[in-house]
Amino acid sequence: MATELDKIFLILEIAEFIIGMLGNVFIGLVNCSEGIKNQKVFSADFILTCLAISTIGQLFVILFDSFLVGLASHLYTTYRLGKPVIMLWHMTNHLTTWLATCLSIFYFFKIAHFPHSLFLWLRWRMNGMIIMLLILSLFLLIFNSLVLEIFIDISLNIIDKSNLTLYLDESKTVYDKLSILKTLLSLTSFIPFSLSLTSLLFLFLSLVRHTRNLKLSSLGSRDSSTEAHRRAMKMVMSFLFLFIVHFFSLQVANWIFFMLWNNKYIKFAMLALNAFPSCHSFILILGNSKLRQTAVRLLWHLRNYTKTPNPLPL
Repeated sequence: MATELDKIFLILEIAEFIIGMLGNVFIGLVNCSEGIKNQKVFSADFILTCLAISTIGQLFVILFDSFLVGLASHLYTTYRLGKPVIMLWHMTNHLTTWLATCLSIFYFFKIAHFPHSLFLWLRWRMNGMIIMLLILSLFLLIFNSLVLEIFIDISLNIIDKSNLTLYLDESKTVYDKLSILKTLLSLTSFIPFSLSLTSLLFLFLSLVRHTRNLKLSSLGSRDSSTEAHRRAMKMVMSFLFLFIVHFFSLQVANWIFFMLWNNKYIKFAMLALNAFPSCHSFILILGNSKLRQTAVRLLWHLRNYTKTPNPLPL
């Protein structure tokens, strides 16, 4: 039977699900309608749409995962249900993270200005580079899935009470294996983070250089390029902040799950963990002029609709 803590946890998870769905469905609908209307899909819109679709899939997995933890946590330790859910969550999380990283890199090459020949060469081949990054992410996904499968098999074997004696006898060997596998998974998660952080640093350097040039030419420190730099930096910084919270919450959740299974604190870790797919879409909407303007128009229409008085019956 669900406790009060379980009910609060499920209510908050449902709220995160609804918030995330609203933002990502909005991004998907706006970009699809614009693509159909213009008969052309831009690179940023394509990445945004793929990111929204991937996040929607992740949100559904998260919702099922939350109900499983909140209402039937004992089923989470079974191979039949626990393993597929963890694998599905990992796959959708991997795709979402890499698509958000590709978006950060795209904004960097689209907005930043450097006279270096390497930067200009990469910028000219930006679309091909994004495709190569996505292919790399698929290879890493296959590698991660194989490592994660071994990690889950060992972990569920430990949790199984029938193997408790075996675990106590071989605890040092099992702990070493889990540590190596966990390190491999963490290292592959560090790759998209380092790419996004590099994009942010170079965006900042480009902004400093651009602002200095404006001051030297007596044009002031604010123009369209400066504002574009700042908007892109805010988006990448927000993504990195959410990613850091997401990454550390994942480590805490894993530690609680395998060391203190069925502990109430895992629910708080999951709430922080799921903030990334729920909140990131609204950061993207605020940072994208087309999405922001469409959202403002939609809110204006909704506000006027609610204010329109109903006609009195004759």
